[in-house]
Amino acid sequence: MGTLTPGATYIYERNGEEIYAREVGQTDRKLIGYQYENKTDPRTHDGRPLFEHMKEDQLWGKIRRAARTNTALQEAMERVILIYHLSKDHGKK
Repeated sequence: MGTLTPGATYIYERNGEEIYAREVGQTDRKLIGYQYENKTDPRTHDGRPLFEHMKEDQLWGKIRRAARTNTALQEAMERVILIYHLSKDHGKK
């Protein structure tokens, strides 16, 4: 990376895991790094970051709500539910 101007004042911005810097008064920004996993982040029982778990739950909620008015999505959800129950009932993980 190393393309920042020495002595310039920067504003730092984040987009997901990417960290950017841009000079004050400018609109062009430069990728300067990434946010790496913090070991002190809250975790779920399976070790995943709590934030990721919450995002996944929100996504499944959106999918279930969309399936109410989308026949193809509803049929796919019914297949997923069936496979889940068959796997669970037969001890498959």
